[in-house]
Amino acid sequence: MVRAARPDRGRVDPQGRATRSPRESRAGLSAVEVWYGAEQVPATLSAPDGVGTVVTVGIFDGVHRGHQAILTRVVERARQMARPDGERPLAVAITFDPHPVLVHRPEARLPMIASLADRLAALSATGLDAVLVVHYTLEFADQSPEEFVRTWLEGLLGARMVVVGDDVRFGRGNSGDAALLEAICRADGLGVEILDDVRSPSGRRWSSTWVRELLEAGDMGGAAEVLGRAHRLRGTVVHGQRRGRELGFPTANLDAASAGVVPPDGVYAGWLVRSPGTIALAGSRAGAPHEERLPAAISIGTNPTFDDVPQRTVEAHVLGRADLDLYGEVVAIELVELLRPMRAFDGLEPLMTQMRQDVIDTAHMLAVPVPGPIRPEDVTAR
Repeated sequence: MVRAARPDRGRVDPQGRATRSPRESRAGLSAVEVWYGAEQVPATLSAPDGVGTVVTVGIFDGVHRGHQAILTRVVERARQMARPDGERPLAVAITFDPHPVLVHRPEARLPMIASLADRLAALSATGLDAVLVVHYTLEFADQSPEEFVRTWLEGLLGARMVVVGDDVRFGRGNSGDAALLEAICRADGLGVEILDDVRSPSGRRWSSTWVRELLEAGDMGGAAEVLGRAHRLRGTVVHGQRRGRELGFPTANLDAASAGVVPPDGVYAGWLVRSPGTIALAGSRAGAPHEERLPAAISIGTNPTFDDVPQRTVEAHVLGRADLDLYGEVVAIELVELLRPMRAFDGLEPLMTQMRQDVIDTAHMLAVPVPGPIRPEDVTAR
């Protein structure tokens, strides 16, 4: 049995420093609090006089519109359950890292739609008070449905109500379903709400599978419709061939293999996003209040005009900027629209002509001014 053990002193960060409890910090909360593991959850939540929680459970990969409907309902229920003194249960989501598929089938190829940091930022946008990130292991997966509900939802989080979709699965071998969850909650005196599938105007269920299909087809507008926002890649900027800077088109290069669900090769209009608010400590706030969004023409592929780029890369040229030094920085890339497929050119002159047109098309797509050309000698990054 997996024990959701925690200290009585409340939440601590990874360095052992005490941080504020939700009772102390919820007023004016602008972004979600993150607990990495059971030991960081405040003991006051499940105390006899604690405020408790309204909780939901899921991977929430992509935090698409279907997820958002469930999460919004969690927040609504928590507010409806406020006591006369103004105290109310916390609206909490449990999510898992790594993805359970990668634990049960390590050989599976399943890049996440969103990184954990981007998942937490998207969860924050729904109005949640806190997210519990559970490290998913085979030992954790071996709990019975009853053990999971009574140890984690009731014992750890002091759940007053559970809100999930009707496709929920939990417990050993995914043996727990909506009907069993409802039976456990009713027997233990917890409120429970099972939400029907939320569907698009076309009648299709919003789902992570649908997002993946659209991304694999290069349909960025369709993916954004299901997600409720543009799709993001994320990675560390690394040194490339430095060919772009020599041509007047400096780029920030990411390794496509580690960036997430990467759409087909081609040139895209989008945004390079700096300082997107990664979360390091318990009690920190997920979200990105200080994002810097820079318009960019984004190339995905192996650059077939040359024969020295064997691996797929994601290269973002920030429009009109020669002064950026992003090496070693973790950035996000938002993909708005596919401009054209990747193709080989007969020499540098037609390539540079097309790259200039890509910049113009990107500016028009993003409704930003068309920048002038960049002189290679003006590029400052080294």
